[in-house]
Amino acid sequence: MDKYTELLKNKNISPSIQRVKVLQYLDKNRTHPTVEQIYTGIKGELPTLSKTTVYNVLQLLEEKKVIKSISGSDGREHYDFCRLPHGHFKCVKCGNVYDVEENFVYQGEQMIDGHKITDYNLVFKGICKNCLNKMDAKNEK
Repeated sequence: MDKYTELLKNKNISPSIQRVKVLQYLDKNRTHPTVEQIYTGIKGELPTLSKTTVYNVLQLLEEKKVIKSISGSDGREHYDFCRLPHGHFKCVKCGNVYDVEENFVYQGEQMIDGHKITDYNLVFKGICKNCLNKMDAKNEK
């Protein structure tokens, strides 16, 4: 059985082709895409797909804790296939968001300064290696 279909069934979600394709896209594109990026990425495979359907699928997947949404500094929601706590690196040039490892390891309902942590988002900002390579290539010419 397809791993995406199995994941959906384990969360009591009917594995429609739209849900499977959204999950597959998120798994293969770990740059935390937006609804627009996901829609653009899979509409060629599903010509009848609408942005509303993508949005509704993402809302269901987040509600069932299959994926995680991250509020971007651009005001849009970005979606993450990895539900385990981790940090992020956002490129200020291309806007892509990458998973990064960091020293703080969240282990569930920890306390910091008397505050109970139930989740966290850690975001570093800078220039990603792809953009740096492009900049270096331009400088060499």
